[in-house]
Amino acid sequence: MVQVVKIHETGGPEVMVLEDVPLQAPGPGMVQVVNRAIGLNYIDTYHRSGAYPLPLPTGIGLEGAGVVEAVGEGVDLAVGDRVAYCSAGFGAYAQALNLPAARLVQIPEGIDFEQAAAVMLKGQTTEYLLQRTYALKPGETCLFHAAAGGVGLVFGQWASSIGARVIGTVGSEEKAALALAHGFQHVINYRTENVVERVMEITGGEKLPVVYDGVGKDTFDMSLDCLRPRGLMVSFGNASGMPAPLDLQTLSVRGSLYLTRPTLFTYTATTEELRQSSADLFTRIQAGHIKVEIGQRYALSDIQQAHRDLEGRKTSGSTVILP
Repeated sequence: MVQVVKIHETGGPEVMVLEDVPLQAPGPGMVQVVNRAIGLNYIDTYHRSGAYPLPLPTGIGLEGAGVVEAVGEGVDLAVGDRVAYCSAGFGAYAQALNLPAARLVQIPEGIDFEQAAAVMLKGQTTEYLLQRTYALKPGETCLFHAAAGGVGLVFGQWASSIGARVIGTVGSEEKAALALAHGFQHVINYRTENVVERVMEITGGEKLPVVYDGVGKDTFDMSLDCLRPRGLMVSFGNASGMPAPLDLQTLSVRGSLYLTRPTLFTYTATTEELRQSSADLFTRIQAGHIKVEIGQRYALSDIQQAHRDLEGRKTSGSTVILP
């Protein structure tokens, strides 16, 4: 028997319950992973609340790192391999689970389980955002909302390492300092400053080629207002709620803007894409370009509090759950 967090209905953090369940031997193409650390991500709250519906009852959680305990037929991994995952299915909030081998990546030397669990989803999200959704170039300036969040701290470091200039938004002076320490050249406190006006001051009156917005409802319009004609709005999350339905004419009158709603799962749909994305991420970590900041650790039994803190914007950097 292993302990697993499940939801039988959607709602607040209280719907997550810890259960003892049997774990079968892995079948063909599958491996059994004993988790050493589990990642906490905002998308987990969408699955729990029903904003992104899942068939119920279900496990929850996408990201983790651990050791291969058993293997099924036809896999390219062995017992004892150190592996990480973030797009292998649901149920990462567990002591152990069976996962498809094709959705796992091996953790290289020099990176521990907590780092891997804390960075896989956020780091691969950063990879596709700045390398493939919009190929950010040295010397270009972009805007990134929630700069002190888990993705933000990785994004700032990665973008800075390639010579891009990144403006971030935060909600407190403490978070501003954190963002500035992680690659952001300029930080705007959206609670006390006008974001669009400050962007224009920073750039000398120039609007931006791209804005990365994982906040959603509260920042959507200001993001569009920061874009130059034919600029790209990358809406990849909705921490403050879903934006209102969009009148396409809005994009036209603001200067023939582009809008995309990307997901990690479509950018790592194949095993080749998945492993190349993680390899790019791990290489940056090993080179010292990205430092994985773990701001909080919770026991698996404290998962409800972990979600409350995340949604209450009481966390910074990455959070790991320790089974």
